Amino acid sequence: MTTPRPATSRRNRSRANGDGTIYQRKDGRWEAAGCVLAPGNTRKRVRVYGTSRKEALGKLTEKISASNLGQPVAVSDCTVSDYLTYWLNSIAVHQVRENTHTRYAACIRLHLIPGLGAKKLARLTARDVRTFLDHLRVACQYCVHGRDTARHSCCTISQCCNKRLPPLTVTYVHSVLKSALEHAVREDDLPRSVARNVKTPAPRPRRFKPFTASEARQFLQAASGDRLHALYELALRTGLRKGKLLGLHWEDLDLAGTAAIHRSLQRTHTGGLTILHTKTRASERRIALPTECINAQDPPGAAAGRSSGCGITMGGYRSRPQHHDRQALRSHQPHTPLPPPTRTRRTSSDPLP
Repeated sequence: MTTPRPATSRRNRSRANGDGTIYQRKDGRWEAAGCVLAPGNTRKRVRVYGTSRKEALGKLTEKISASNLGQPVAVSDCTVSDYLTYWLNSIAVHQVRENTHTRYAACIRLHLIPGLGAKKLARLTARDVRTFLDHLRVACQYCVHGRDTARHSCCTISQCCNKRLPPLTVTYVHSVLKSALEHAVREDDLPRSVARNVKTPAPRPRRFKPFTASEARQFLQAASGDRLHALYELALRTGLRKGKLLGLHWEDLDLAGTAAIHRSLQRTHTGGLTILHTKTRASERRIALPTECINAQDPPGAAAGRSSGCGITMGGYRSRPQHHDRQALRSHQPHTPLPPPTRTRRTSSDPLP
Protein backbone atom coordinates (compact mmCIF):
# COMPACT_ATOMS: atom_id res chain seq x y z
CA MET A 1 0.00 0.00 0.00
CA THR A 2 1.37 3.40 -1.10
CA THR A 3 1.96 5.86 1.69
CA PRO A 4 0.50 9.31 0.86
CA ARG A 5 2.87 12.26 0.98
CA PRO A 6 2.60 14.54 3.98
CA ALA A 7 0.52 17.64 3.53
CA THR A 8 3.51 19.80 4.45
CA SER A 9 5.46 18.34 1.50
CA ARG A 10 2.69 19.20 -0.99
CA ARG A 11 2.44 22.69 0.47
CA ASN A 12 6.20 23.25 0.10
CA ARG A 13 6.17 22.12 -3.55
CA SER A 14 3.27 24.35 -4.60
CA ARG A 15 4.06 27.64 -6.40
CA ALA A 16 2.69 31.03 -5.43
CA ASN A 17 -0.08 32.69 -7.37
CA GLY A 18 1.33 34.32 -10.51
CA ASP A 19 4.51 32.19 -10.59
CA GLY A 20 3.10 29.87 -13.24
CA THR A 21 3.19 26.09 -13.39
CA ILE A 22 5.94 23.66 -14.31
CA TYR A 23 5.76 19.94 -15.07
CA GLN A 24 7.47 17.21 -17.05
CA ARG A 25 5.95 16.12 -20.37
CA LYS A 26 5.64 12.58 -21.66
CA ASP A 27 8.52 13.13 -24.08
CA GLY A 28 10.86 13.91 -21.19
CA ARG A 29 11.04 17.66 -21.66
CA TRP A 30 9.98 20.14 -19.00
CA GLU A 31 7.25 22.68 -19.73
CA ALA A 32 6.61 25.90 -17.81
CA ALA A 33 3.58 28.13 -18.38
CA GLY A 34 2.51 31.48 -16.98
CA CYS A 35 0.58 34.65 -17.72
CA VAL A 36 2.55 37.71 -18.89
CA LEU A 37 1.77 41.18 -20.19
CA ALA A 38 0.67 41.38 -23.84
CA PRO A 39 0.19 44.39 -26.17
CA GLY A 40 -2.94 46.40 -25.45
CA ASN A 41 -2.54 46.02 -21.67
CA THR A 42 -3.88 42.45 -21.79
CA ARG A 43 -2.59 39.18 -20.36
CA LYS A 44 -1.40 36.21 -22.39
CA ARG A 45 -0.43 32.71 -21.26
CA VAL A 46 2.94 31.65 -22.64
CA ARG A 47 4.71 28.30 -22.56
CA VAL A 48 8.44 27.63 -22.55
CA TYR A 49 10.35 24.36 -22.70
CA GLY A 50 13.65 23.01 -21.46
CA THR A 51 15.60 19.80 -21.10
CA SER A 52 15.58 20.18 -17.31
CA ARG A 53 13.29 21.67 -14.70
CA LYS A 54 15.83 24.37 -13.91
CA GLU A 55 16.13 25.44 -17.57
CA ALA A 56 12.37 25.69 -18.11
CA LEU A 57 11.91 27.56 -14.84
CA GLY A 58 14.66 30.02 -15.76
CA LYS A 59 13.02 30.82 -19.10
CA LEU A 60 9.63 31.39 -17.50
CA THR A 61 11.13 33.54 -14.72
CA GLU A 62 12.83 35.71 -17.33
CA LYS A 63 9.55 36.33 -19.18
CA ILE A 64 7.63 37.07 -15.97
CA SER A 65 10.34 39.49 -14.83
CA ALA A 66 10.18 41.36 -18.15
CA SER A 67 6.39 41.46 -17.86
CA ASN A 68 6.63 42.94 -14.35
CA LEU A 69 8.83 45.71 -15.79
CA GLY A 70 6.09 46.61 -18.29
CA GLN A 71 7.56 44.93 -21.38
CA PRO A 72 4.80 43.15 -23.33
CA VAL A 73 5.50 39.81 -24.97
CA ALA A 74 5.45 39.51 -28.76
CA VAL A 75 2.19 38.10 -30.11
CA SER A 76 2.97 37.87 -33.84
CA ASP A 77 3.17 34.30 -35.13
CA CYS A 78 4.28 35.05 -38.72
CA THR A 79 7.76 34.72 -40.17
CA VAL A 80 10.06 37.61 -40.99
CA SER A 81 9.49 36.94 -44.69
CA ASP A 82 5.70 37.20 -44.36
CA TYR A 83 5.87 40.40 -42.35
CA LEU A 84 8.38 42.09 -44.67
CA THR A 85 6.15 41.27 -47.64
CA TYR A 86 3.11 42.68 -45.84
CA TRP A 87 5.00 45.82 -44.78
CA LEU A 88 6.37 46.44 -48.27
CA ASN A 89 3.08 45.99 -50.14
CA SER A 90 0.65 47.47 -47.61
CA ILE A 91 2.57 50.08 -45.60
CA ALA A 92 5.73 51.30 -47.34
CA VAL A 93 4.03 51.63 -50.72
CA HIS A 94 1.88 54.46 -49.31
CA GLN A 95 4.68 56.21 -47.41
CA VAL A 96 7.64 56.46 -49.78
CA ARG A 97 8.18 57.40 -53.41
CA GLU A 98 8.18 54.86 -56.19
CA ASN A 99 11.97 54.75 -56.63
CA THR A 100 12.47 54.31 -52.88
CA HIS A 101 9.87 51.53 -52.84
CA THR A 102 11.71 49.81 -55.70
CA ARG A 103 14.97 49.91 -53.73
CA TYR A 104 13.16 48.57 -50.65
CA ALA A 105 11.77 45.67 -52.71
CA ALA A 106 15.19 44.78 -54.13
CA CYS A 107 16.78 44.95 -50.68
CA ILE A 108 14.12 42.66 -49.18
CA ARG A 109 14.15 40.20 -52.09
CA LEU A 110 17.92 39.89 -52.45
CA HIS A 111 19.13 40.11 -48.84
CA LEU A 112 16.58 40.17 -46.02
CA ILE A 113 14.33 37.28 -47.06
CA PRO A 114 17.20 34.88 -47.93
CA GLY A 115 19.01 35.76 -44.69
CA LEU A 116 16.24 36.15 -42.10
CA GLY A 117 12.98 35.21 -43.84
CA ALA A 118 12.57 31.75 -42.29
CA LYS A 119 12.78 32.99 -38.68
CA LYS A 120 9.71 33.72 -36.58
CA LEU A 121 9.19 37.44 -36.18
CA ALA A 122 8.49 37.10 -32.45
CA ARG A 123 11.70 35.09 -31.91
CA LEU A 124 14.03 37.36 -33.88
CA THR A 125 16.87 38.56 -31.64
CA ALA A 126 19.55 41.21 -31.87
CA ARG A 127 22.12 38.43 -32.17
CA ASP A 128 20.31 37.09 -35.25
CA VAL A 129 20.41 40.52 -36.88
CA ARG A 130 24.08 41.07 -36.00
CA THR A 131 25.08 37.65 -37.34
CA PHE A 132 23.13 38.30 -40.55
CA LEU A 133 24.81 41.68 -41.12
CA ASP A 134 28.27 40.28 -40.38
CA HIS A 135 27.73 37.55 -42.96
CA LEU A 136 26.40 40.08 -45.44
CA ARG A 137 29.61 42.10 -45.20
CA VAL A 138 31.96 39.22 -46.01
CA ALA A 139 29.86 37.02 -48.34
CA CYS A 140 30.72 36.95 -52.03
CA GLN A 141 27.57 38.02 -53.87
CA TYR A 142 28.37 35.90 -56.93
CA CYS A 143 28.40 32.79 -54.74
CA VAL A 144 25.35 33.75 -52.64
CA HIS A 145 23.07 34.40 -55.63
CA GLY A 146 24.44 31.58 -57.82
CA ARG A 147 25.91 33.83 -60.47
CA ASP A 148 29.18 31.89 -60.40
CA THR A 149 27.36 28.74 -61.59
CA ALA A 150 25.63 30.53 -64.46
CA ARG A 151 28.86 32.13 -65.66
CA HIS A 152 31.15 29.21 -64.77
CA SER A 153 33.40 31.49 -62.78
CA CYS A 154 34.26 32.47 -59.23
CA CYS A 155 33.78 29.62 -56.73
CA THR A 156 32.78 27.07 -59.39
CA ILE A 157 36.38 27.10 -60.59
CA SER A 158 37.86 27.58 -57.07
CA GLN A 159 38.77 31.20 -57.74
CA CYS A 160 36.45 33.33 -55.62
CA CYS A 161 36.24 36.91 -56.86
CA ASN A 162 35.29 38.25 -53.38
CA LYS A 163 32.57 40.46 -54.83
CA ARG A 164 31.29 41.90 -51.54
CA LEU A 165 28.59 44.45 -50.86
CA PRO A 166 29.72 48.03 -50.28
CA PRO A 167 29.48 49.16 -46.63
CA LEU A 168 26.85 51.72 -47.61
CA THR A 169 24.61 48.95 -49.00
CA VAL A 170 24.91 46.93 -45.79
CA THR A 171 23.91 50.02 -43.80
CA TYR A 172 20.93 50.52 -46.13
CA VAL A 173 19.78 46.90 -45.62
CA HIS A 174 19.95 47.46 -41.87
CA SER A 175 17.90 50.66 -42.13
CA VAL A 176 15.17 48.92 -44.16
CA LEU A 177 14.92 46.17 -41.54
CA LYS A 178 14.74 48.78 -38.75
CA SER A 179 11.91 50.62 -40.53
CA ALA A 180 9.88 47.41 -40.88
CA LEU A 181 10.41 46.28 -37.27
CA GLU A 182 9.60 49.71 -35.87
CA HIS A 183 6.28 49.59 -37.67
CA ALA A 184 5.68 46.17 -36.10
CA VAL A 185 6.23 47.82 -32.70
CA ARG A 186 3.70 50.54 -33.54
CA GLU A 187 1.15 47.86 -34.48
CA ASP A 188 1.83 45.99 -31.20
CA ASP A 189 3.18 42.95 -33.03
CA LEU A 190 6.53 43.28 -31.25
CA PRO A 191 7.42 44.70 -27.84
CA ARG A 192 10.57 46.39 -29.19
CA SER A 193 12.71 46.60 -32.32
CA VAL A 194 15.71 44.29 -31.98
CA ALA A 195 17.34 45.84 -35.07
CA ARG A 196 17.66 49.17 -33.26
CA ASN A 197 19.93 47.55 -30.67
CA VAL A 198 22.41 46.54 -33.38
CA LYS A 199 24.97 49.19 -34.26
CA THR A 200 26.63 49.17 -37.67
CA PRO A 201 29.89 50.98 -38.36
CA ALA A 202 29.40 54.24 -40.18
CA PRO A 203 30.58 53.85 -43.78
CA ARG A 204 33.32 56.17 -44.93
CA PRO A 205 31.90 58.66 -47.41
CA ARG A 206 33.35 58.70 -50.89
CA ARG A 207 35.64 61.62 -51.50
CA PHE A 208 35.15 63.50 -54.72
CA LYS A 209 37.75 65.67 -56.39
CA PRO A 210 35.94 68.83 -57.45
CA PHE A 211 37.01 71.21 -60.18
CA THR A 212 39.38 73.95 -59.24
CA ALA A 213 38.38 77.50 -60.15
CA SER A 214 40.68 77.39 -63.17
CA GLU A 215 39.31 73.99 -64.32
CA ALA A 216 35.72 75.22 -63.92
CA ARG A 217 36.42 78.28 -66.07
CA GLN A 218 38.06 76.11 -68.73
CA PHE A 219 35.10 73.76 -68.74
CA LEU A 220 32.54 76.56 -69.12
CA GLN A 221 34.59 78.11 -71.89
CA ALA A 222 34.74 74.79 -73.74
CA ALA A 223 30.98 74.30 -73.24
CA SER A 224 30.03 77.81 -74.32
CA GLY A 225 28.61 76.54 -77.61
CA ASP A 226 26.91 73.48 -76.16
CA ARG A 227 23.12 73.27 -76.07
CA LEU A 228 23.24 72.62 -72.29
CA HIS A 229 25.54 75.50 -71.47
CA ALA A 230 22.96 77.16 -69.16
CA LEU A 231 22.62 73.91 -67.22
CA TYR A 232 26.39 73.64 -66.77
CA GLU A 233 26.52 77.23 -65.55
CA LEU A 234 23.87 76.58 -62.91
CA ALA A 235 25.41 73.27 -61.84
CA LEU A 236 28.90 74.70 -61.29
CA ARG A 237 27.91 78.04 -59.79
CA THR A 238 25.04 76.93 -57.49
CA GLY A 239 25.92 73.34 -56.55
CA LEU A 240 22.34 72.09 -57.04
CA ARG A 241 21.76 68.37 -57.40
CA LYS A 242 21.01 66.92 -60.80
CA GLY A 243 17.35 66.15 -60.08
CA LYS A 244 16.60 69.71 -58.91
CA LEU A 245 18.54 71.22 -61.82
CA LEU A 246 16.59 69.20 -64.36
CA GLY A 247 13.31 70.07 -62.64
CA LEU A 248 13.76 73.81 -63.09
CA HIS A 249 11.34 75.67 -65.40
CA TRP A 250 11.85 79.15 -66.78
CA GLU A 251 8.94 80.31 -64.65
CA ASP A 252 11.03 79.43 -61.59
CA LEU A 253 13.55 82.16 -62.50
CA ASP A 254 12.88 85.88 -62.11
CA LEU A 255 14.56 89.12 -63.16
CA ALA A 256 15.67 89.79 -59.59
CA GLY A 257 18.26 87.05 -59.99
CA THR A 258 16.72 84.27 -57.89
CA ALA A 259 15.50 80.75 -58.60
CA ALA A 260 12.70 78.89 -56.81
CA ILE A 261 13.56 75.29 -55.97
CA HIS A 262 10.40 73.27 -55.38
CA ARG A 263 10.47 70.25 -57.72
CA SER A 264 12.83 67.72 -59.24
CA LEU A 265 12.98 65.40 -62.23
CA GLN A 266 13.09 61.64 -61.62
CA ARG A 267 12.82 58.54 -63.77
CA THR A 268 10.25 56.09 -62.40
CA HIS A 269 9.48 52.55 -63.53
CA THR A 270 5.83 53.23 -64.34
CA GLY A 271 5.81 56.88 -65.40
CA GLY A 272 9.23 57.36 -67.00
CA LEU A 273 10.57 60.88 -66.59
CA THR A 274 8.37 62.55 -63.98
CA ILE A 275 8.38 65.99 -62.37
CA LEU A 276 7.88 65.58 -58.61
CA HIS A 277 7.76 67.94 -55.68
CA THR A 278 10.71 67.97 -53.30
CA LYS A 279 10.61 65.39 -50.53
CA THR A 280 10.16 67.87 -47.69
CA ARG A 281 9.05 71.45 -47.19
CA ALA A 282 12.53 72.28 -45.96
CA SER A 283 13.89 71.46 -49.43
CA GLU A 284 11.74 74.18 -50.99
CA ARG A 285 13.73 77.38 -51.07
CA ARG A 286 14.72 80.34 -53.21
CA ILE A 287 18.38 80.81 -54.07
CA ALA A 288 20.26 83.77 -55.46
CA LEU A 289 21.72 83.25 -58.93
CA PRO A 290 25.25 84.43 -59.73
CA THR A 291 25.55 87.21 -62.28
CA GLU A 292 27.09 84.84 -64.82
CA CYS A 293 23.95 82.69 -64.77
CA ILE A 294 21.67 85.69 -65.22
CA ASN A 295 23.66 87.04 -68.15
CA ALA A 296 23.96 83.73 -69.98
CA GLN A 297 23.41 84.29 -73.71
CA ASP A 298 21.79 81.99 -76.26
CA PRO A 299 24.26 80.11 -78.44
CA PRO A 300 23.71 79.83 -82.19
CA GLY A 301 20.69 77.68 -83.03
CA ALA A 302 18.71 78.45 -79.87
CA ALA A 303 16.02 80.26 -81.85
CA ALA A 304 15.43 77.14 -83.90
CA GLY A 305 14.89 75.19 -80.72
CA ARG A 306 12.39 77.72 -79.45
CA SER A 307 10.51 77.83 -82.74
CA SER A 308 10.04 74.06 -82.60
CA GLY A 309 8.41 74.35 -79.18
CA CYS A 310 11.19 72.68 -77.19
CA GLY A 311 13.02 74.01 -74.19
CA ILE A 312 10.46 74.77 -71.51
CA THR A 313 12.57 73.09 -68.82
CA MET A 314 16.09 74.19 -67.96
CA GLY A 315 17.37 70.68 -68.63
CA GLY A 316 16.13 70.64 -72.23
CA TYR A 317 16.74 74.31 -73.12
CA ARG A 318 19.92 75.97 -74.27
CA SER A 319 20.02 79.01 -72.05
CA ARG A 320 17.91 81.74 -70.52
CA PRO A 321 15.56 83.23 -73.15
CA GLN A 322 16.03 86.85 -74.07
CA HIS A 323 13.43 89.49 -73.25
CA HIS A 324 11.93 89.67 -76.76
CA ASP A 325 11.46 85.88 -76.84
CA ARG A 326 9.69 85.43 -73.50
CA GLN A 327 6.22 86.29 -74.77
CA ALA A 328 6.52 83.70 -77.52
CA LEU A 329 7.94 81.19 -75.05
CA ARG A 330 4.87 81.47 -72.80
CA SER A 331 2.63 80.25 -75.61
CA HIS A 332 4.66 77.07 -76.18
CA GLN A 333 3.45 73.83 -74.67
CA PRO A 334 5.77 71.93 -72.33
CA HIS A 335 7.51 68.92 -73.79
CA THR A 336 9.07 65.83 -72.36
CA PRO A 337 12.60 66.79 -71.28
CA LEU A 338 15.66 64.92 -72.43
CA PRO A 339 16.57 61.89 -70.32
CA PRO A 340 19.07 62.67 -67.54
CA PRO A 341 21.68 60.17 -68.81
CA THR A 342 22.17 62.29 -71.93
CA ARG A 343 23.47 65.05 -69.67
CA THR A 344 25.92 62.92 -67.72
CA ARG A 345 27.44 60.55 -70.29
CA ARG A 346 30.08 62.89 -71.66
CA THR A 347 33.35 61.15 -72.52
CA SER A 348 36.55 62.02 -74.30
CA SER A 349 35.17 60.34 -77.41
CA ASP A 350 32.19 62.70 -77.34
CA PRO A 351 33.86 66.12 -76.95
CA LEU A 352 32.02 69.36 -76.43
CA PRO A 353 31.63 71.59 -79.47
